[in-house]
Amino acid sequence: MSEGVGTEAPISLAVVDDDPMVRAALGMMLGGSSGIRVVAEAGDGEEALRVVPSSGADVVLMDIRMPVRDGLSATEELLRAHPDLRIIVLTTFDTDDMVLRALRTGAAGFLLKDTKPARLVEAIRTVASGQPMLSPSVTAQLIAAVTRDGTDPESRDRGRTARTALAALTERERDVADGVARGLSNAEIAAELFMGVPTVKTHVGRLFAKLGVENRVQVAILVHDAQA
Repeated sequence: MSEGVGTEAPISLAVVDDDPMVRAALGMMLGGSSGIRVVAEAGDGEEALRVVPSSGADVVLMDIRMPVRDGLSATEELLRAHPDLRIIVLTTFDTDDMVLRALRTGAAGFLLKDTKPARLVEAIRTVASGQPMLSPSVTAQLIAAVTRDGTDPESRDRGRTARTALAALTERERDVADGVARGLSNAEIAAELFMGVPTVKTHVGRLFAKLGVENRVQVAILVHDAQA
């Protein structure tokens, strides 16, 4: 990975999509953006496993539905071998369950394919700086679509596991976790809970350690699993 992500160095980006036109459009749009450099492209998940690790990419835009190997499987493999890689899943509303599975594996977030260019650039910069993209409105819809039926054994098991994990938190940590689950930023959580932003950051770090997660998206999913 390139040095200095989030500072002066350009963000190295890999684009993985089975549509050549989409790849070309993203490459042209993002390659011309200040501070973002497209270093690799792949047409399916299998190719992504070959080209992304050696490309020096910091962030990957990963389509979910692709031939040969889908984006979800590729995301799991890449993050298993390269946990510092930031992967943003590209999706549409009809892939709710796959998006949540991707987020549970540690993907840094997701974007709809019709996301406006400025928002896409913002998302890439956000995840490169270590903050996952967690849109409150869209994430809530996706999580609700997957967790609305908590009667199946898998949902019940996830719910029990999540409730056990959250029980280890202090009351204040749980308040912060709830804010994270609603997609609030550290500043918004601080304002709502009458805390300083540095204090919120400290609590978020403790959440990661206590819950055994790597990012805010996974905190949010645990909170929603516990409520299922």
